[in-house]
Amino acid sequence: MNTGETPVLSKCGLITTVAFKLGEKPARYALEGSIAITGALVQWMRDNLGLIEKSADIETLARTVKDNGGVYFVPAFSGLYAPYWKATARGVIAGLTRYANKGHFARAVLEATAYQTREVVEAMEMDSKVCLGVLRVDGGMVDNDLLMQFQADILNRSVVRPLIKETTALGSAYAAGLAVGFYKDLEELRANWGVDHTWKPQMESATRDGLYQEWRKAVTRSFDWAG
Repeated sequence: MNTGETPVLSKCGLITTVAFKLGEKPARYALEGSIAITGALVQWMRDNLGLIEKSADIETLARTVKDNGGVYFVPAFSGLYAPYWKATARGVIAGLTRYANKGHFARAVLEATAYQTREVVEAMEMDSKVCLGVLRVDGGMVDNDLLMQFQADILNRSVVRPLIKETTALGSAYAAGLAVGFYKDLEELRANWGVDHTWKPQMESATRDGLYQEWRKAVTRSFDWAG
């Protein structure tokens, strides 16, 4: 979250960092919420368990069921990062019953990213006192339409996917272009930005609150597993 020219010191488990500095203009600061395992969890499901052949297959598998079947996956493989910062936490799969199958497992894997994102967004809002109206997403996982809809649902706000999905690399290229005069100014860069797709929340509030409460409970089960 861009917090402008004044750094915001986090009290909610986030990192205060420099977002960027262009030329002689003042530096812009940001609040960053680092999450250890997101897309890597899909790769783990592919490589370690062999439940899918390629990462993109997880959406197809997850769509074989209508919900997570009560299954939650907390991917604290190397501890929990923002906003918990618990190095002794370890991965936990909670809520398993005989009803659960690999489709529910796939759902839980995808939903773990969305739950962790909500935790970070809520921490950012508390630190910055700014309400995030829209979440702009980027990276490899944004091609997963099921995940993007669930992200909108669990956040209860719109999720926007840009035309160019690798925005970290794009930002670096833009900064270099500005430095050598290839681009005129920031307004020219803003004019290049475009929306590929927008997801709006469709989930009932009672369902949203229930799912998130269960996730938070599952997270506590991962605490202090490693001595």
